[in-house]
Amino acid sequence: MDPEPLPSVASLQGTLFDFAVTELVRGHRESFAPLWTVESWAKLLIWLALSCGCSGEARALEAFAGALGPALTARMRRLFFERELADLNLRVMADPAEQQVLVLPLDAGQEADAGPAGSLDPERVAAALQAVGLSGVVMADRHHWQPLEALMAVPWQTGHG
Repeated sequence: MDPEPLPSVASLQGTLFDFAVTELVRGHRESFAPLWTVESWAKLLIWLALSCGCSGEARALEAFAGALGPALTARMRRLFFERELADLNLRVMADPAEQQVLVLPLDAGQEADAGPAGSLDPERVAAALQAVGLSGVVMADRHHWQPLEALMAVPWQTGHG
């Protein structure tokens, strides 16, 4: 029996880079107040740029942002504005650039067995929003919450972001 081939150097480096970026963003995303705002995202990017040796000048910060590229920037932003709550089996996606906070099950198969979109219990959704500190910045009136196919869409309060 032939031994399993070893991963390539490029593959290992890519995996390590992905892991490091993921841990870096998750490890520091709570450090930049006010949370759940474009301002907090900008603060993270500035901190990263300065940590990589860029000056605080606008053109250096813009060069850093350009060097990240759209794919890495989008991935980092998703990680920055997403939280997984294993105890509630929910994922919260709260990018202030979007019109709504999205709450969906971590285990889509388990939730699908529970029934249609309305099966995302509003009490559990409210608990998730509370746990991640979003209760004060989303619409509290549950009549504005919109159950969709496999998620709950919760609008931001007016003026948030």
